[in-house]
Amino acid sequence: MANAGGAWDNAKKLVEVELKEKGTALHAATVVGDTVGDPFKDTSSVAMNPVIKFTTLFGLLAVELSVELSRTMSAVLAGVFFLVSTVFVWRSFYGMRIGTEPSAAAGIAAAAAAPRS
Repeated sequence: MANAGGAWDNAKKLVEVELKEKGTALHAATVVGDTVGDPFKDTSSVAMNPVIKFTTLFGLLAVELSVELSRTMSAVLAGVFFLVSTVFVWRSFYGMRIGTEPSAAAGIAAAAAAPRS
């Protein structure tokens, strides 16, 4: 997404500066592409950088641990890390959902169904 956003932005700059076609249909198309591309590069690259850094660091630490520790200890740590990661995955996908309160929903439905005088 970041690369696509940058390409759309560069296309608009190319049409404006290199081709000097500002105000044409080609320029209008590149403005639309740039409008789509800006959120792509502004959000995806910022969101992905911490993920890339974390996985790289975790991979380096995991390799170091697997080289230094015995086979049994490596297997135990792998199981512990797997369980911890499973908890975090569950919390991020299921534990953070916005729930609906049955009593509030029932109260709203009852108020809507009540006859008005």
